[in-house]
Amino acid sequence: MPPPEIQTRPNAEPPLMRQVVAEVIGTFLLIFFGCGAVHAAVLTGAQQGLWQVAIVWGVAIMLAIYSVGGISGSHINPAMTLAFALWRGFPMSRVLPYIAGQLAGAMLAASVLFVIFGPQLAAKEREKEIVRGQPESVVTAMCYGEYFPNPGGVASGDKENWQPKYREWQTQQSPYLACTAEVIGTLILAFVVFALTDERNRGQPAAGQAPIFIGLTVAVLISVIAPLTQACFNPARDFGPRLFASLAGWGSAALPGQDSLSWLTVYILAPIAGAIIGGGVYEFGARSVAQDQA
Repeated sequence: MPPPEIQTRPNAEPPLMRQVVAEVIGTFLLIFFGCGAVHAAVLTGAQQGLWQVAIVWGVAIMLAIYSVGGISGSHINPAMTLAFALWRGFPMSRVLPYIAGQLAGAMLAASVLFVIFGPQLAAKEREKEIVRGQPESVVTAMCYGEYFPNPGGVASGDKENWQPKYREWQTQQSPYLACTAEVIGTLILAFVVFALTDERNRGQPAAGQAPIFIGLTVAVLISVIAPLTQACFNPARDFGPRLFASLAGWGSAALPGQDSLSWLTVYILAPIAGAIIGGGVYEFGARSVAQDQA
């Protein structure tokens, strides 16, 4: 899932390596808690409804920002890193190292979850009578990468009728609608992040409270969009675990996934476009209007 920069930093800028390590740690926390909640829901039925998974993602973002925001700004999202570079003057020389750190943190968290949920993954595959790496193994691959529409309903079906449900699921949503949902969701997230971290915004929350509202924004967005696309908003959140899953036995069921391009268009390009548009709308729309009225 997607989050942002807190612009309050100490006067002395930490060295780049320390910032990159902070991005690794922050993204690890986000993916471990967020994808961990998905693992628990899909494999054990631990969560009662979508909101419980969504609020875990929101809390994960809050914890990541509070933990490493003072070091790196806690972007923990390549789309937000690019948006801050374009609209807020984040140094372009730091963009690629930040993204590399974010992907590394996401893959590390996915690997830890793979180890500790190994028996549950195997049990789910036995229950559904599926072979890891076959197209139907999206039922467990969804714990890592994301798919549209959300395969959760298929995963919860009994073994007698889940295969027909899977075939029906495949026809339910187009890549175009999935891209639109991801653009809109990330646009809203970026707009809120830019507003909450703008010191010139008279509606900015009290000092230290922005991460709370950013986390709640993500939780609300997930509760609306997750049934459609699993709610990515963050290329590292999808691609890091998806790449790990492809190497851990899911192969083409994880990467490329449903088709040859959706992993790129829906879960990388659409969030990047949404973040850039959302940041631009705030910088040249809402903020300029507020300044004119001041």
